[in-house]
Parts: sequence; structure tokens; C-alpha cells
Amino acid sequence: MAEPSIGTLKVPGATLRYEVRGAGPVLLLIAGGGGDAGIFEPVAGALADRFTVVTYDPRGHSRSPLDGPDVDQRVEVQADDAYRLLVRVAPDGAPAYVFGTSSGAIVAVELLTRHPERLARVVAHEPVLVSLLPDAAEQHAFFASVVATFHRSGVAAAMADMGAGCGEGRGEAPDFSRLSPGVLSALQRAQGNAGFFLGRILRPFSGHVPSLAQLDLHAGKLVPAAGWGSYGLRLYRPAAALAGRYGVELAEFPGGHVGVVTHPGQFALRVGELLS
Repeated sequence: MAEPSIGTLKVPGATLRYEVRGAGPVLLLIAGGGGDAGIFEPVAGALADRFTVVTYDPRGHSRSPLDGPDVDQRVEVQADDAYRLLVRVAPDGAPAYVFGTSSGAIVAVELLTRHPERLARVVAHEPVLVSLLPDAAEQHAFFASVVATFHRSGVAAAMADMGAGCGEGRGEAPDFSRLSPGVLSALQRAQGNAGFFLGRILRPFSGHVPSLAQLDLHAGKLVPAAGWGSYGLRLYRPAAALAGRYGVELAEFPGGHVGVVTHPGQFALRVGELLS
């Protein structure tokens, strides 16, 4: 696998570290949770024969430091970060493809509402847009309780509460035994980012309400997606709601919410199919 070229981009309030592989139309991959560019290493390598694959550490994560102290993050700001990165890697203005997962899928959807002219297609894998659900108040209360547990009892207790509430105990546990050294390092960094995610991202991102009027105008570019292992669970439902709103089939991916890590080969094939 060819080594990526690595760059940095100064954005208001932070400096983003990004990686570029391959050739062809730009495909921007946006990590969720406490993840960074490293979780996409096998997927990016598999897609680099067809795309110029761009991955990055979101602001405040891993190797993309904030300029000042930690503050609550805004979806709109992170969508602007993604747009600035597209301008850097595709200055000719050619429409790019975007894949986002979890909170990264929220950023991807927001990017579509704000800059549809720069995007060819957006795959939103399990976006945590619980405001779209009929029981949104209950969903917001759940994530607020996870954040309260974090402030009261720390990262481990909060992640346990969130895992239980999102159905992570259903079925077989994810198999991380065959992960590449690069992905293992990324997961270690994600653990280090967990406090920032729980304290500064989880509540404002899960509470985000996208502009449905704008999204309706450009829904033909949106591919709502979810993992087969997530069927019926809390983090599956918003993607299903988007598919229902636009009368399209929900694109199915291998694995569950973290299928990009547990099933990278199959995952890359599915991304390629959806963007072909």
C-alpha cells in the first residue's frame, strides 16, 4: 500500500492534519466519534485505485489541535472545515464524493446542505440525527444522560452507558484481532479523544437539526446508509428515517456502527458500489 501524502490546513480556530492517496475524483472520508484519519487506512487504500482519497483528523482530535482551550463543537464549523479541505485538495472546483460515519455523517449531511455545488454524492452512514425521529425528546434525554455520566463518573462509565443504550451488546462482539497496526494505533488515539468527544461533541452533534428545506432540494445526492448489524437499534433509526423521507432504499453496509473498522474490505467494496 502506497504511503499517503500528508498535509496540514490552517482553519479558523484549529489546524487540520490530512492525508491524500490515489488518483481520480476526490473522495473525502469523515470519521465519527473520537476517530481520526487512521480508522480509514484499509478502506482508503482499497479505494485509491479509483479515487483521490482524502482523510483527516477532525478539529480537536489526535493530530488536529485547537488553537485555544477545548470548547463545545458545532456541526456548522466542522462542515466548513470539510469544505475548506475540499477547496485545498480540489481547487478546480470539481464535485467531490463524501462518505461520513456516525457524527462524521452529520458533518457530511450539513456539508451537502451548505455546499451542494461542490458535491457529487454523499453517503451518510448511521448519522446520529435523532432530531428527525418522532421520539426525539427521548433520544436527546438519553444522550444528555450519557454526558452527565461522563462528567460525574468519567469516560469508561459514560461509554458503557452509551454502548448499552445503543444496543452494542446485541449479537457477536466485534472482532478486533486482525486489525492492522495503523488501525490499532487509530483506536488508541480514539480512546484518547473520548473525553473530548463526550464532553464537547456528543450533545451538540446529536442535538443538531439540519436544514430539511435545503436537504430536500438536493436529496438526490444523498445516500442514507446503515450497517446490517445495527438493524432496529438507536443509531440505525435516523438513517432509516432519511431513507423513508426521500423514498429511497436504505443502503446496507457490512457490520454494525463501526463496520468501517471491523469489515474494512467489504466496507470499501460497498462504498465503491454506491459511488460508481
